[in-house]
Amino acid sequence: MAVVLDSDTVVGFIDAADGLHDATDAAVRDLAGKQRLLVSAVTYAEVLTGARIGHHDLDTVRGFFADVISRIVPVGVEIADRASELRADTRSLRMPDALIVATAEFDPEVDTLLSGDRAIAKLRGLQCDVRLLSEAG
Repeated sequence: MAVVLDSDTVVGFIDAADGLHDATDAAVRDLAGKQRLLVSAVTYAEVLTGARIGHHDLDTVRGFFADVISRIVPVGVEIADRASELRADTRSLRMPDALIVATAEFDPEVDTLLSGDRAIAKLRGLQCDVRLLSEAG
């Protein structure tokens, strides 16, 4: 099986100053030896954007995706359609988050989405489990 990492999980792992760092570091290191780790193309774009505007080191970000992530899942029509349903049903859910959730739901290999986003954790009726990470302190 596989786990999809939400954008905040990736950022939490690579940024030692992030509030989710301790939780994401432990979770990602534990899961990496047991399951394949995947990200949506949306997460890839979000985290690379953060690096390009100076929030993270670009080489560190690229290294994380190359060394830790097994596959970057493209957003196709099925994922986009499901994301639109999620967004319409939960208007407070941002479209990038809806696309990431839909990615986790549609990949047959995925059974869990790892996120620090409480709004995502509150979604019901998903085709995957959501594991919520909490900030330290």
